[in-house]
Amino acid sequence: MPRYSPPPRAPIAADPNASRGRLFPEPASSSRTAFQRDRDRVIHSAAFRRLKHKTQVFVYHEDDHFRTRLTHSIEVAQIARSLARTLGLDEDLAEALALAHDLGHTPFGHEGEERLDDCMADYGGFDHNAQSLRIVTRLEQRYADFDGLNLTWETLEGLVKHNGPLTDREGTPVGRYAGRPLPHAIRSYVPLNDLMLWSWPSAEAQIAAIADDIAYNAHDIDDGLRADLFTAADLLDVPLVGPTLADLNRAYPGLERSRLIHETVRRLIGTFVRDVAEEVRMRVARSKVDTPEAVRLLDHPLVAFSERIAGPERAIKKFLFECMYRHPSVMEARAKAGKVARDLFAAFFADPDLMPEEWHQGLEGATRDKVARRVCDYIAGMTDRYAWREHERLFDDTPELR
Repeated sequence: MPRYSPPPRAPIAADPNASRGRLFPEPASSSRTAFQRDRDRVIHSAAFRRLKHKTQVFVYHEDDHFRTRLTHSIEVAQIARSLARTLGLDEDLAEALALAHDLGHTPFGHEGEERLDDCMADYGGFDHNAQSLRIVTRLEQRYADFDGLNLTWETLEGLVKHNGPLTDREGTPVGRYAGRPLPHAIRSYVPLNDLMLWSWPSAEAQIAAIADDIAYNAHDIDDGLRADLFTAADLLDVPLVGPTLADLNRAYPGLERSRLIHETVRRLIGTFVRDVAEEVRMRVARSKVDTPEAVRLLDHPLVAFSERIAGPERAIKKFLFECMYRHPSVMEARAKAGKVARDLFAAFFADPDLMPEEWHQGLEGATRDKVARRVCDYIAGMTDRYAWREHERLFDDTPELR
């Protein structure tokens, strides 16, 4: 078997030596590239550590083997790094973005985000992607010279735009923000550091985004099977998954369940990664892009699934939405978690002194908008278990999740 040899650096790869720099200039490192420093700063941040006790679908104490935001982020980083290496892109930038992409998530997964958005409806709303930017540019307070992590322009751009442009060239919100203002955190930061919200991000940022999809699809199947929310038999009619299971059952009759699950997930990830790599190569050749800037100026994404895989990938998402995310037991837990989030916001908004001193300090006489945003930042940064304990401290009706 021939020895593995990585491909040469691609012309479209982000170059850390040509970075647009940091908002607050810093001397270059003699031992790490600018993007490696970004990755390391994310890993050492308090927000990253808190992901250990923030769940995606399951509540934190249900089972130690289910994914948390932390384990999910590490798995996304592995997939992003592999794709970047295969395509000759900058692995460190892709990894930094993958590790940072969930920093802004609230406790209790999407239920927490939706309830916090409801509570903030009169104060600019809440958006986890914008909150990630707010964390790395303001809320992390570790350095003597600046707030935030002072990440490079390329990492901030990728963090905000990894799913595509946020506005057109005239500044009108598009995509998920069409018809409404951009989130507060983005609107307040961009005047300080233009992130070209109208363009596509780097190839590395797009790699991190699709790695997130791959990880969700494969690993939510894993968690859903292990939680008995659905069975392997339920998956037999799902594109890609069903044929993979059938192949395994033919090749390994009677294979124990845990190995069957792992082999299915492993093979799905491999299928997705190979497909994306082939599709990106084809799109590079067809569009003739040969610089990172050319990638940004395209009118379409460079990184995507092929037509052959895109349909089955959507079918997997549909199956997971119906059979996992909307499973009665999950919905019951979501409702209880939503109550905790709403109650906490109401209590802290009515009396900010209930928050720790570092959080209520300076709010005397503050506007309702400022109080609401401070309360929002505080709750969004909580882990599931801390939010639960705070509710128990303040209320007598904290629900049981079991």
